[in-house]
Amino acid sequence: MDWHLQDAKNQFSKVVQKARTEGPQMVTLRGARAVVILSAEDYDALTGNRPNIVEDLLSGPAWDDAFADTVDRREKRPSREPEL
Repeated sequence: MDWHLQDAKNQFSKVVQKARTEGPQMVTLRGARAVVILSAEDYDALTGNRPNIVEDLLSGPAWDDAFADTVDRREKRPSREPEL
């Protein structure tokens, strides 16, 4: 169901109840879609147990010692000579 913002504000408990029993409730602002009110169950189904960006990066492959050796063998000088 679509709700105008003022109606959603005035009947917020009804909007929440409908989101829990009937599904997502669309709220419009000046005729344009603004937000969707979801039940916690619907929200959890959408987001799942996906890791956040930090957890995702930290769960990547372990540091490879062979690669570490390659990095350590880099030349230890600047990429260009400084101007004096």
